[in-house]
Order: sequence, then structure tokens, then C-alpha cells
Amino acid sequence: MSGGRPSWFFLGGRRYSPAASLMLAAPFLLLIAIIFILPLATLLHESAFVPGPTTAHYARAFEEPVYLRVMLRTLWIAVLVTALALVLAWPMAWVMSRSTGIGLALLAAAVLLPLWTSVLVRTYAWMVLLQRNGVINQLLQGAGLIDAPMRLLYTQGAVVLAMAHVLLPFMVLPIYSALKGIPEDYARAAQMLGASAWSTFREVIWPLALPGVTSGCLMVFLLALGFFVTPALIGGPQQMMIATLVSQQVREMLDWPFAGALVGILLVFVLGITILFKRAVRLDRFVGSA
Repeated sequence: MSGGRPSWFFLGGRRYSPAASLMLAAPFLLLIAIIFILPLATLLHESAFVPGPTTAHYARAFEEPVYLRVMLRTLWIAVLVTALALVLAWPMAWVMSRSTGIGLALLAAAVLLPLWTSVLVRTYAWMVLLQRNGVINQLLQGAGLIDAPMRLLYTQGAVVLAMAHVLLPFMVLPIYSALKGIPEDYARAAQMLGASAWSTFREVIWPLALPGVTSGCLMVFLLALGFFVTPALIGGPQQMMIATLVSQQVREMLDWPFAGALVGILLVFVLGITILFKRAVRLDRFVGSA
């Protein structure tokens, strides 16, 4: 807004007033309100007002050890998935940022094609690989590295590995975008001034790529917190996460108020992480422009 006049929005080379923009967005906003906001608000209302105004459902989530372990396990797995995705995504993003032509097209296809494949299909593929008579155990036994099949399925490691694979594109793409925007002259100038490869990475490449890394970590971490299909199939009851617990409370226990309390706790945590992230980005921009 400037000089007391309403601000204008530009789309496709045309200028729209705020009222016109709101009208254009109304169908989308109505759809979001019906399929997302209304059910969520209903669930949160039940968690706080059924059978009457109460905080008992929220207290139960923290007082009973089994539910507290599920929440802590969810946070821990989300952290491990984010770390593994970062380790796997950085080399891929780096190679993509230095590739051109057909090489870049093939690498981009390798990253994007999994996004067009159902998460359920990819999860079942991991189940085939990790089962006792699966491909991995057969290869290890054929190479003489193990005498008997190892228990790979229904473990925390299997859950982390499968989730990192599913969420990997959400880490690769932001890092690639950040690395692509770094001129190659910066690294050459640092090396001409006597910096080693490690010093160049630490002092030049990493700080400039940090916004992409932060964005990728945030997306992967938040998506991992609410993941449902992969942990339920790969991890089983022993590796239950909060999304699976909510589904269990709704479908099996029919305890909608407690399920709403779990959703409310997860929502507050996600909003808190997002707010901290926004503040960190602003601080980063301020320092970078100083």
C-alpha cells in the first residue's frame, strides 16, 4: 500500500486490485476451507470441548509413557531422515549444478520421476528389498558376508532409509537451486587467493548454499513428522509414529478427542518450527546484506 491507495497485484502482465485478486482466489480458498480447515477445526474443537471444556486429552498425551515415546520417536526419526536426505542430496545437487545438456536432463529426470510414482508403490518396493528373503539379504548371502538373513524390515533403520528415499527430491531441488545461483568464478577466485578446496567449500560455497539447505531441511523435516504410509508398512507397530497413532485412535479406538489433541500438539510444533525458520531466514538476509 502506498500513499493511502490500495496495492495492486500483477499476474500474466495484467494488474488486479486486491478485491479482484480475492475473487480469483475464492474457489481455491473455499476448497481449502472445506477439505482442510473445517475438518481440522472440528477435530481441534473436540479435543478441547468434549465432553466439556478440558485439557485432559492433551495432558494424557504427555502423561502416559507410551504416547510420549511415540512423539519422541517421531521427532527422532524426522531428524534422522533429514540428516540422511541432506547427506544423499548434496552430491546429487552439486553434480546437477555443474551439468548441462543431456546430462542435466537425465539427472533431473532421476530426481523428478520418483515424485510421479505413488508413495505406496515405492514403499512396497522397499519391503521387497528388505524382507528376509529379499534382494539385499540374498546379495549379502551370495557374497558370503552373512550366514543367515538379517532382520532389515520392521526396524528404525528401514523406516529412516525408506522415508529418506521418498523425501529426497524435496531436499535435492532447493539445494540445486541455491548451488546453481553461485557463480563458478567465486570458487576460482578463492583458490587463486590460496584457499584450499575445503576452505573454499567452508567459506564460500556452504554459506551461499545455506538458504537452499535450510529450505530443504525444513521441508523434509516437516513432511517426515506427518508421514503415514511408509512408517506404517516398513516399521510396523514397533516403530509407530504420531500419524499412525492418530489413525489408530480414529479408526480402531474411536477416540476422536484424543486424536484431535495429538493433531493439535503436532500442529503447534510445526507452526513453532516454521516461525523459527522464518526468523532465521530474515536474520540471515540481514547479516548477508550488512
